[in-house]
Amino acid sequence: MEYISVGRRAAAIIIDAIVLSIVALVIIAVTGDVGTVTTSESSFEFEATGGGLSTALVLLVGFGYFIVLEKVIGATLGKVAVGIRVVGADGSEVSWGASFLRNLMRIVDGFFFYLVGALIVWNSPTRQRLGDKVAQTVVVAKGSVGAAPPTTQAIPPPPPPPPTSISG
Repeated sequence: MEYISVGRRAAAIIIDAIVLSIVALVIIAVTGDVGTVTTSESSFEFEATGGGLSTALVLLVGFGYFIVLEKVIGATLGKVAVGIRVVGADGSEVSWGASFLRNLMRIVDGFFFYLVGALIVWNSPTRQRLGDKVAQTVVVAKGSVGAAPPTTQAIPPPPPPPPTSISG
C-alpha cells in the first residue's frame, strides 16, 4: 500500500470544502435563512444569516458527506480528484463504524486548520491522522490496494511435450 502524506490530503480537503460551501449556500437559500442583498455604486453586499435550521442541516450534510462517501466509494469527491482513497489498515473496505469514528475525530484533527492532523500524519509510519488511528484506517493511493503485486520472478516456460515413438 502506498500511504499518502499531507500534500494530497490537503488538496482533497480544499476541494471538499469548496463542494460543501456550495452545498451550504444552497441549503441556506432553500431554508430561507438569507438576509438582504444590497448594492450601491461602490459595493455589493450579501448577507446569509444561517439560522438554526440551516446551520443544523449544513452540519448534518457536511458530516454525512464524509461518512457516506468514504464508506460507499472509499473516497470523497476531493479524494477522487487527487487519486486517493480510505481503506482499513489491512487494505479492506471501510466499515460504517470506522467511517463514523474517523470523521468524528476530524473535530480534533482539524484544529488550527488541520495542523494537529498534519503533525500526527508526519510522525506516523503509515501516515495516519488521529481519526485513522482510532478507526484503524489508512489513506492510500487509489491503485495501490486491490491490485495484484508485481511479480519479480520470470514465468518458467511450459515443459517440453513427451517424446513420441515412431514405428516404421
